[in-house]
Amino acid sequence: MNAQSSKEFLPPGKLNFDLLSSLIERHCSLNDRVVVGSKVGEDAAVIDMGDKYLIVKTDPITFVTKQIGHFAIHINANDIGCMGGLPKWFLANLILPEKQTTSALVDEIFSQLSEACSKLNIAFCGGHTEITSGVNRPVVIGCMFGEVEKNNLVTSAGAKINDHIILTKGIAIEAVSIIAREREEELKNTYSEEFIEHCKNFVHDPGISILPEVQIAQGVGSVHSLHDPTEGGLAMGLWEMAIAANVGMDIEFDKIRILPEAKLLCEQYNLDPLGVIASGALLMSVDKANSSKMVEALEKEGIEAEVIGKTVEAEKGIRLLLNDDNYDLPKFDGDEILKIYESD
Repeated sequence: MNAQSSKEFLPPGKLNFDLLSSLIERHCSLNDRVVVGSKVGEDAAVIDMGDKYLIVKTDPITFVTKQIGHFAIHINANDIGCMGGLPKWFLANLILPEKQTTSALVDEIFSQLSEACSKLNIAFCGGHTEITSGVNRPVVIGCMFGEVEKNNLVTSAGAKINDHIILTKGIAIEAVSIIAREREEELKNTYSEEFIEHCKNFVHDPGISILPEVQIAQGVGSVHSLHDPTEGGLAMGLWEMAIAANVGMDIEFDKIRILPEAKLLCEQYNLDPLGVIASGALLMSVDKANSSKMVEALEKEGIEAEVIGKTVEAEKGIRLLLNDDNYDLPKFDGDEILKIYESD
């Protein structure tokens, strides 16, 4: 555990890696059917069900209220895909604010969940819904189940030294959509309604689902690790991959595709694009002999892809290469998107 006092309040966002690792080590338990258990950087748990593996994932949606059901399905489904699996069953835990929740709001969220599940052929099996004090916006906590053939399982721990790191689409798709939705009225002072609608639609186009990329990657082969950079952005996604696999990385800053809309909105709110929530992008650790073939296969299907770096020995850390110099890749205690709520 780090030197932070046990009485000091923790910042919003994910727990820091040292604290989380300590909690996992002291409190989480496994049995002989758990193939992948709790570990920093792994996207889901994997359980041996005999002829196949069951993949189980839970993730909350806390940064967005509009289209929250759509976000909940795709964010959870993405993590099933990153283990090489197919999402099949979903349960939702809806926590709704007191004195703000109407039957129309509940119906809207259920409709979003149902529609998104239907499009991905996922069974919406149930869950729990309650209105409670202590929350000021709707929260959806998803639990997604999927399956994978045993020989198709992929883990974040699978990255190998001298792999190439590929980034699809670019950053930060989810952040663009969230900012445009949560700060729409404010943005109208600077941008056209057409631009704002375009940014809001990022949730659909280029889209926050990475399942198409996963399917292409599986077809090409030589994939050692898949990971979707979510909270904490690309930087924390890379850190999670590296920690899980016990490798270092050399990342070329100029190869990272920061979407133009992300640049504009991040500048508007003084956000670092490397640390802002980035669902919709996929990180791959791929055998370097096959990386060109992987990029070509993705781009043939209209999915932007770029080799942004390579894995190296763990003791070298994660270095950001820029202008013939290198820097330690930053870590973000809280997602940069939190800054847009500071005035609320």
